[in-house]
Amino acid sequence: MKFKKKKLISLGTFLVVVLLTSFAGYSLAGSNENVTLTNSPALFLSVRNGYNGGEKGPIQIVKGTLKKSSNDTKEAYLIMLSGTEFVNGQATGIVTDLMVGFNQDNDYLKAVVSAVSEAVPKDSNLIIAGHSLGGMVAQQLSGNKTIKKNYNILNVIAFGSPLINPIGREGTIKRLGDKADLVPYLSASGLYLPIWQIVGLNREDGGYTDSKKAHSESYAREDVWGNYDVLGIKNGSASFSYDETTITYYKAPSSIFPDSNY
Repeated sequence: MKFKKKKLISLGTFLVVVLLTSFAGYSLAGSNENVTLTNSPALFLSVRNGYNGGEKGPIQIVKGTLKKSSNDTKEAYLIMLSGTEFVNGQATGIVTDLMVGFNQDNDYLKAVVSAVSEAVPKDSNLIIAGHSLGGMVAQQLSGNKTIKKNYNILNVIAFGSPLINPIGREGTIKRLGDKADLVPYLSASGLYLPIWQIVGLNREDGGYTDSKKAHSESYAREDVWGNYDVLGIKNGSASFSYDETTITYYKAPSSIFPDSNY
C-alpha cells in the first residue's frame, strides 16, 4: 500500500503516541448485580473492564434500559470496546491501531460485528462506547453496512479517540477528549477533515501535563466529566441500567499475528 508523504508523517506520529498511551491492563471491577450508569465517567469505568489481558476479551455486550426522562425509556444493548492492549493473538495492537486509523477493515471490527450479530436480536437499539482504539472501532461500527441494516444505532461515545471517517455513520456521535490528550487528534481522517476533527471533539481540562496520564485517567474523573451523561452529552440526563451479571465478553482474535502481540 502506498501512502502520501503527509500520511507517512501521520503514521509515524500515530505509532509513537499509541506506544506511549497503551495499557498494561486494568483489573476488573467488583461484581454488582444491578448497575445504573448515570454519567460518562461511570460508562468509562465499565468500558475499561475490557482491559483484562485477553482473559475475557475487549468486547462487552449487555442488554439494559436507556432512560432519558421519566417519559422516555427504551430497551437497548450497550456495546463496550476497550482500546490498545498488547496481548498475544488479540487484535488490539499497533497493526490494528494503524488499520483503524486509516479506516481500513480489521480483525477487531470483524469480531465486534460477529459478536453483535450473535448476541443481539435484529432491529434492537444499540449504544456503542469505546476508549482509544475501541472508540475508533465504535465509529467504524456505526458506519458498518451489516450493523446499519440490522440494528438501530442510537449513540456512539468515544473516549480519547480520533475522528474516523464520518461519512455514512449512524447515531449521535460524541467524542470526549481531555485537553492534554493527544490521541484524539491522530487519524488519517484528520488530514482531510481537520476542522471536523477539532470541532467534533468535546474538550475538558483535567489539569494534566502528561498526555499518557490524561489519556488513561481523565475520563474516569467525576470532577472533569461528571456533568456529561451516559451518552456523552454535556448537562444531559440520560442513564443506562442493567444487570452486571448478564454482561457477555467476546474476544477479538488476530488473523495477521495469531501468536504475537502486534
